[in-house]
Amino acid sequence: MRVSSCLVRATLLAPPRQRSRLVGPHQWPEVTAVLEIAGRLLATLTEGHRVAVATVVSMTGSAPTVVGTSMAVDDTGAALGSVAGGCVEGALVDLCTSVLDGAAPAVQEYGVTDEDAFAVGLTCGGVLRVHARELGPADVPVLAAAARGEEAVLVTVLDGPRPDGPPTRSGTLPGTDGGGVDVPVPARSGIVRVQGPDGGVEVFVEVASAPPRMVVYGALEFSSALAAVARVAGYRVTVCDARAVLATPRRHPGADEVVVDWPVRHLAQQRLGARDVVCVMAHDDRFDADLVLAALRSGAGYVGAMGSRRTQARRITELVARGITDDELARLHAPIGLDLGASTPGETAVSVLAEVMATRTGATALPLTDLAGPIHHPTPTPLDR
Repeated sequence: MRVSSCLVRATLLAPPRQRSRLVGPHQWPEVTAVLEIAGRLLATLTEGHRVAVATVVSMTGSAPTVVGTSMAVDDTGAALGSVAGGCVEGALVDLCTSVLDGAAPAVQEYGVTDEDAFAVGLTCGGVLRVHARELGPADVPVLAAAARGEEAVLVTVLDGPRPDGPPTRSGTLPGTDGGGVDVPVPARSGIVRVQGPDGGVEVFVEVASAPPRMVVYGALEFSSALAAVARVAGYRVTVCDARAVLATPRRHPGADEVVVDWPVRHLAQQRLGARDVVCVMAHDDRFDADLVLAALRSGAGYVGAMGSRRTQARRITELVARGITDDELARLHAPIGLDLGASTPGETAVSVLAEVMATRTGATALPLTDLAGPIHHPTPTPLDR
């Protein structure tokens, strides 16, 4: 994993004259994190442009964003990304521009209680804490790693001793004795507080990990629809089937990978973790029970299997005969999906993905109108811990 620690400071350079690769000003096409747009930021820096980024480092209440979302502004005024779907972006352009003009890196709060909240646009009741700084040479290796799809971590000091110091070596924060302070890397982007030789330090750790995987067995129309919606949700999707006539990229354009292989053999070759998903969408007595049992023992955080109630009853009988434990059986989502009244492939895909998301976050899957409290879940999710 590539790790970079850098103290927040702006390096004043003469602005170049050519236009950058960032989009035009005041366009908010996406809500994203700085490491997710690393390739475009790296290209802009390589062309000689200076870039400031504004990142949501914490939030309270309801807000149309999550911690870690960022937007960037370069020395031509072009912007990339969005942190709140247009609610505060105009103010953040000004904040980033001031950093490029020589202002010190800063943390700014935006919320409905501010006098200018209506002008800023954040009228949903939440409060965002946003940090703005200029990207520098110490950020380049991390951006390059993230652009290659590798895991990367970017550490920025928000508050503490020596806030104007130079960038430091990878993975540490500076101390007065010339040593360093290790920074624990959280499961997802967030604030970490560490104790250094000169006192407490508040840092923001931006984490870019490889996307979670969804492995779908059975090249059906349901699988094609599931691949499409899962990819939009951020999964890297593999569709696998032993039937070459069905397992084709043309039939499954939403999948990142389409594999012709015997499902049990294919699964045995995969390395899956708690963030990953296995969906058995085709029932075949030749491999169904073996595949489901292998999936439950693969390390995947979610395992679901499609089929009728009768199919599920037969499946359980076969699984018991193969020695499945009660704990393993309790982790199986079958029949797969939430009760949304789905019937078509597209509707079924939404039902399945909704259950995957609810399992990942530990959410109730109930209508928000029937619930009280914050809409968003700011804490790390069960599968991320």
